[in-house]
Amino acid sequence: MGARAAVRAIVAGAALVLAGAAAGWVALLPAVAIAILATLVVAGESLIALKARAASHLAAPTPRSREALIDTSALIDGRLPDVVATGFCDLDLIVPEFVLRELQHVADAPDPMRRARGRRGLDVLQTLRSSPRLPARVVADDVSEESAVDLKLVALALRRGAALITTDFNLNKLAGIRDVRVLNVNDLAHALRPVVLPGESLRVTIVKDGKEPGQGVGYLADGTMIVVEQGRGLTGRTVEVVVTSAIQTAAGKMFFAKPVE
Repeated sequence: MGARAAVRAIVAGAALVLAGAAAGWVALLPAVAIAILATLVVAGESLIALKARAASHLAAPTPRSREALIDTSALIDGRLPDVVATGFCDLDLIVPEFVLRELQHVADAPDPMRRARGRRGLDVLQTLRSSPRLPARVVADDVSEESAVDLKLVALALRRGAALITTDFNLNKLAGIRDVRVLNVNDLAHALRPVVLPGESLRVTIVKDGKEPGQGVGYLADGTMIVVEQGRGLTGRTVEVVVTSAIQTAAGKMFFAKPVE
């Protein structure tokens, strides 16, 4: 017998006992005691059922949507329109109005560099809004109980079941703690860097001297650093080098090389 059927049986039995007491078939006090006991059983079963329903509701994850919230750093970064144009991103792009307000605040800053970054972010947003493939939308959704923009973004992403597009390291970590799916443009760029193996030859322009004696530093087209032994004094020259080793850093891989003899 299920729990619901058992409760119904208890209620029906208590009603019969009370009816019998009213007709004089059963003593009044035992009938009242039985009715009280039945009431307590029913109340307990109801409370357990309500708690179980609430627990299952809290445990159920928010359904994942096909939306991605864009934060200020990803707009200022400027690479997102190119990613969208390739077709690798097929999510509906959303920019909350509080992100737009923050971007406008940056664009109005007195510092020229900060102002330029803000204006670039506004230009990028305009490009995304006019994208023929995935036009971005500005939405008025807000999280009034949070004051910081990062916390608003995480809370809104949880509410909408959306992913979060960012280049901000701290926001990336915060979103990860709250189990929000993060699409970090920097991670994508690192994943797409070409594989360079020891023994390969490259042509590198030395742009500065290295930290250690005799070293010169150059960069690949994607920004990967190449430390060239015996490269000091070759600043401004493009030389052919052979890769000798590589190390993994927090910013990605860094390669060591030496000039081809």
